Amino acid sequence: MKFIIIGLGNFGASLAIKLTAQGNEVIGVDIKLERVSALKEHITHTIALDASDPVAFNSLPLKNTNVVIVAIGEDEGANIMVTALCKEACVKRIISRAVNSLHEKVLNAIGISEIVHPEEETAERWSKKLCLSGLVDSFELNANYSIVEAIIPQKYVGRSIQEIGFREHYEILVLTILKKTERDTLIGRSRIVTTVLHGIPKPDTILQEGEIIVIYGNNRSIKEFLKI
Repeated sequence: MKFIIIGLGNFGASLAIKLTAQGNEVIGVDIKLERVSALKEHITHTIALDASDPVAFNSLPLKNTNVVIVAIGEDEGANIMVTALCKEACVKRIISRAVNSLHEKVLNAIGISEIVHPEEETAERWSKKLCLSGLVDSFELNANYSIVEAIIPQKYVGRSIQEIGFREHYEILVLTILKKTERDTLIGRSRIVTTVLHGIPKPDTILQEGEIIVIYGNNRSIKEFLKI
């Protein structure tokens, strides 16, 4: 996949390095030359420019990019401006960083649904979320093992846990199965609620479309399982 990461502070730089290491093409953009220079040997491409300037922004290869991540954190105004330019340019997928609740409300108001909170979420978690198909969330136990929530791949729908052979074929443990449903609140608004369908699923449990499976295993095994 092709990514553009705008803003190469601690979070943006770490995410750019991890996505590059996973075989993606990554363009890192920052207004500060020293940040760009520090990463030029670690990611695919680096560009020093002011992305909040519409002329400079439109010089980026946006049409050939799968995801643009606005990781600017120290300047909320620049973050919002760049995010708005992404919307105006009809970027395929936009992920933007929010530094506080008001900032997040502004991003929501301009139509951004995928928002990063680096103070709560790691670059490791986001690199997995972006690279693994269907991944909902993950928790890294160490450098090699994780617990992840993932939407059940279509090819496994209608099959039992035993039939798929999580342990035998993938060396993965199935911890539980979840389902997200929409419910109305007392004030008439809807919200998404996660419910546990099975405490510890039995071998004959049939996986259904739209369910979320919680699994534990080696990162390589999880990646193989989620590969389409």
